[in-house]
Amino acid sequence: MLAYLCGQVLAKSNNYLILEVNKVGYQIFAGESLLSSVKIGAEQEFYLSHQVREDASDLYGFRNLEELELFQMLLSVSGVGPKSALGVLSIAAINDIREAVIRDDAALLTKVAGIGKKTAERIVLELKNKLIRSVDGAVLSAANLPVGFSDELDALMSLGYSLPDARLALNNLDPSLSDSGARVKAALKKINSR
Repeated sequence: MLAYLCGQVLAKSNNYLILEVNKVGYQIFAGESLLSSVKIGAEQEFYLSHQVREDASDLYGFRNLEELELFQMLLSVSGVGPKSALGVLSIAAINDIREAVIRDDAALLTKVAGIGKKTAERIVLELKNKLIRSVDGAVLSAANLPVGFSDELDALMSLGYSLPDARLALNNLDPSLSDSGARVKAALKKINSR
């Protein structure tokens, strides 16, 4: 299986490019953002996912291992094929996609052609626990998200705070706070006291 190639970009189309490596041309399918950033004639490196089916053997290219790993995770979800997974990687930055999944926000994923509401919800359900983020040395995952605090997370993020900061602040709140507004104020105090 091919996992990495480095060579000169010979040509590109709307969904693939041709990379010459040692006088051999490889067709590599890629997302829109990657294709728009590569220049014909430039030397380029790609991390690859080699997808072999009975009727095809296709290469999918990525800038880094982080993109490749998210692509592989998306493929593990029933009903998500390589083209849909590439579409997901093209709609937003990797961190935005991760945060949307962790926050149970399937709406972002429905912007991809071929991914309906049910498939988007399945992606969130199946990948949420796999997407673990490390912040300040503490491992944060979906299991560490405050239960029922999605409105508070959204409020803090709309104020410009990152998901990890908002999550850390909400995880350590006094459990007696039942009002959403009071929880947001308390979380803001925690964030600003650091």
